[in-house]
Amino acid sequence: MTPAGLPISPTPLRPPARRLFRSGLLEALAAPHGVDRYLELVRPTWSLRDPRAEIIEVRRQGVDSVTLTLRPNERWLGFRAGQFTRLTVEIGGIRETRCYSLACGERADGEIEITVKAHPAGKVSRYLNEHARPGMVVGLSEAEGEFVLPRERPERLLLISGGSGITPVMSLLRTLRDEGHPGRVTFLHYARAKRYIPYRDELERIAAAAPNVRLALACTRASGALSGHLSRSQLRRVAPDYARAHTYVCGPPTLIAAARALWAEDGIEQPLHFESFQPPSCTTSDDEAEGSVNFARSGKRTVNDGRCLLEQAEQTGLRPQFGCRMGICHACTARKTTGSVRNLLSGEVSSAPDEDIQICVSAPVSDVELAV
Repeated sequence: MTPAGLPISPTPLRPPARRLFRSGLLEALAAPHGVDRYLELVRPTWSLRDPRAEIIEVRRQGVDSVTLTLRPNERWLGFRAGQFTRLTVEIGGIRETRCYSLACGERADGEIEITVKAHPAGKVSRYLNEHARPGMVVGLSEAEGEFVLPRERPERLLLISGGSGITPVMSLLRTLRDEGHPGRVTFLHYARAKRYIPYRDELERIAAAAPNVRLALACTRASGALSGHLSRSQLRRVAPDYARAHTYVCGPPTLIAAARALWAEDGIEQPLHFESFQPPSCTTSDDEAEGSVNFARSGKRTVNDGRCLLEQAEQTGLRPQFGCRMGICHACTARKTTGSVRNLLSGEVSSAPDEDIQICVSAPVSDVELAV
């Protein structure tokens, strides 16, 4: 129900109404809140500018995750398999934004799906697991990310995921299935135990129905047909042709590091695409944490404690914009005017002046000034 007591409807704004609501006169009359603020009182999914979505189904998958099916409004422009959206939800009167990969295939008939794993310290993930319900309206960004299939589908594909990293890889597999892709596909997923695997039943149905799809489920903390972490011997067992396959890896940093090391050691030339949905270590070593951080726009300054610039800004009472907090969405990008920072993902140090950096994955290694 809306605040006015009306049922939520997916009915879009008709073009004449949209033209009227976009008029400069109406915007002026609606100041300072703008027309969208009043439209959402009638139907929360209505917006002249912003993608929004209504949750239409909530399903529990595994022991610590929830799958949400959403119906976006007409401002949503679609997505490619493997991309993510920045989802915004209001918690305690404050709008919180986090990145979530889309798990549905590209032919999803307008509806989209995400699966959210509850993390002990995750404010938004815990809220969605505990409180998401049909009828709830959330904000969306346009789909983002380069973790996508090439337009010309490869003959061989190796899809590797770990934990909650299964969602974008699931999107790739569902898209290939819907297209009737005839090429060889190996799907390798890592979880603590089988009960923690979202989509397990569906994965087994896809593999049973498609002779070109091979499914391998590895347990990292339990015994099974395949156990332990990613290794060369495992790859030779489940995907003997892995060196000739286009490979997509999504999961914790340790999984991605293992894959990158194997590909480098073996000199594999086929593309290795990877994406992580766990934040990196947000600190530099103690011997690098020197100097101070000056937030020029706000006039605040703090002694560098080695943490990423986003956390140091928050510690001083600032509220910079952010999304994923792990270097994916670029929502936290800010201008560094002076100083040196280390990229916590790549380890590279940059000292260039007047440089745009992602402050969620950048830690100062000298005196630094930010236009924040």
